[in-house]
Amino acid sequence: MERNEVVLVDEQDNPLAVIEKLAAHEKGLLHRAFSIFLFNENGELLLQQRAENKYHGAGLWTNACCSHPQWNEDVKVAAIERLAYEMGMTCELDYVFSFIYHTAVENDLIEHEYDHVFVGYTNTNPTPNPAEVQNYKWVNPESLLLDIHENPAKYTFWFRTAINEVLSAIQK
Repeated sequence: MERNEVVLVDEQDNPLAVIEKLAAHEKGLLHRAFSIFLFNENGELLLQQRAENKYHGAGLWTNACCSHPQWNEDVKVAAIERLAYEMGMTCELDYVFSFIYHTAVENDLIEHEYDHVFVGYTNTNPTPNPAEVQNYKWVNPESLLLDIHENPAKYTFWFRTAINEVLSAIQK
């Protein structure tokens, strides 16, 4: 499913309007998003490398899946659908927290998202959609955190922002 529109929200995540996705990123407007973090029985985290054709974050490593729910679409339902579309995977997802971030990215774009974070567990390897994902890998969280510290430019901003809170949430 193509997700070419985003839902503009206020800082309490109340929906305000719909706008074309690129326009929201050009203007830096706060909009709803979701991010999915998947772990296997060994405690490894699934990362995807974003496809080179992405208008921002191309070639960067990030969490298993992320996107934008559409107007009147339940965020969790959207997340499950998008995980199947991007990674060819299904698994139960649990909501863990939300956060707002605002940052300039390449191509004179601005990410300003109210991001709903979901965690799931699976031992299944993905079958990535090549239009969305160019590679994937399972990584040990400790070595990942070290690599993020040493090579932050290899990872998306939202992933670097959320990873510590995700790891704290799953340890509880």
